[in-house]
Amino acid sequence: MTEIIKDLYQFSMYIPPIHFTLHQYLLLSEEPVLISTGTMQQAELILPEIKELLNGKELKYILFPHIESDECGGLSVFQKEYPNVITVCSELSARELPGYGYTGEIQVKKHGDVLTGNDFLFKFIDYPSEVHLQNGLVFYEESRKIFFSSDLMLRFGDALGETIDSSWKEEVEAINIEVIPNENKLAALKNTLQEIEPEFIAVGHGFCVNCK
Repeated sequence: MTEIIKDLYQFSMYIPPIHFTLHQYLLLSEEPVLISTGTMQQAELILPEIKELLNGKELKYILFPHIESDECGGLSVFQKEYPNVITVCSELSARELPGYGYTGEIQVKKHGDVLTGNDFLFKFIDYPSEVHLQNGLVFYEESRKIFFSSDLMLRFGDALGETIDSSWKEEVEAINIEVIPNENKLAALKNTLQEIEPEFIAVGHGFCVNCK
């Protein structure tokens, strides 16, 4: 566990055979928000640390970008501990979750929607990550200027608690056809991302980025 920037705690697992790091995040705001759960095994490992950070407070929201084990595989672990937690995801993800046995409250968000709390404002951006390039979501927390990039800005390496410096423009331009294998969707996503001005990129995998 690392406080990677103010109010944002990073939980990480490094996998040496593939030189790859996976992250989840807790925004320790007045209404705490977990971004991605990790797999069920990861969720069970990080839950005690999250409980310690919350210090008796309830976990208010869980946001995840798309259906994948490292993004939402641990939902049932957190629902058991925090039965009133609200899961926030795309329409496609919301349709899929009951098939995995999830019974908690779900809020569906789409491109342009927002989620507001006492001290945060998340904006949701289409991310064609799901099967057949259907839309998942990435998140921009406007109050703190944090962009949660999911798999968009991925780097290999042992990145536990580590950050690098780059520019937002460079990071967006580096998103290529291998990441979004559709030219029109790739161009649309890049255009949308250029409309925001993050100061920090909280990546799903690899090194978080301080935007110059």
